[in-house]
Amino acid sequence: MPLAVDNAVEFEDVCVSLAGVRILERVCARVPRRSATAIIGPNGAGKTTLLLSLLGQVAYEGSIRIHAGGAGETPRIGYVPQNLDFDRGMPVTVMDVMTMGRQRRPLWLGARGVARDEALALLERVKAGHLGRRRLGALSGGELQRVLLALAIQQNPDVLILDEPSSGVDVAGENLLCELLDTLRAERGFTQIMVTHDLSMVTAHAEYVICLNRRVLGEGETATVLTAQVLAATFGIHLGLADLHAMSGITSDHTCTAADHDHPREGGHD
Repeated sequence: MPLAVDNAVEFEDVCVSLAGVRILERVCARVPRRSATAIIGPNGAGKTTLLLSLLGQVAYEGSIRIHAGGAGETPRIGYVPQNLDFDRGMPVTVMDVMTMGRQRRPLWLGARGVARDEALALLERVKAGHLGRRRLGALSGGELQRVLLALAIQQNPDVLILDEPSSGVDVAGENLLCELLDTLRAERGFTQIMVTHDLSMVTAHAEYVICLNRRVLGEGETATVLTAQVLAATFGIHLGLADLHAMSGITSDHTCTAADHDHPREGGHD
């Protein structure tokens, strides 16, 4: 895979095995700098495993290079998980979470001063300013997603990673999230990587796509790569072609020779 300075992230021959089962097989792909890149594939394709490898949470073979950030600087990575495992009965507010670790004042005395002002500005930026006093456990799926987004951009990331951002969010919430991500990426210049199975979200929002099912079956600009043939190779024959044709930008042209290879066996981990 040729290297390029315009790539924020490069995966080269990445392999992952868990409990003796091969999850990722020689994954080679790139993520263009400042792009909205989607990694798509069925359950068990290894999408989340690839993200965890990028985050350094899973051991892998091969190499992952992150070129984001200034010369000599360690790239800053923001992460919005698919699920947040916490006790919803805890008396912790959104503002508590936003200011945790950013002020010397004890958490139970509340947030004040610069830390509170900065947190409120971030919440306002993701249209969640009204949630500051709400208990974290009382938030809806879409509200929690926006708070997690505010937490992720609080570190001014070079690369923002989102795992299934549309999970548990209704259509209106998904559209709002996409609009916020587009605006924030334009303002802050970060590279966005999201794992998703929501093809309508990909065709409407992602500029670049990596089709993954244990290995890469297609990669490139969304409108070019998302053909019926590539999607059938990635997701299998159970993905309805009627649904494919209904999505904008998806054609029957065969543009990725990787889709001609043997389809990987089903199952495994994601």
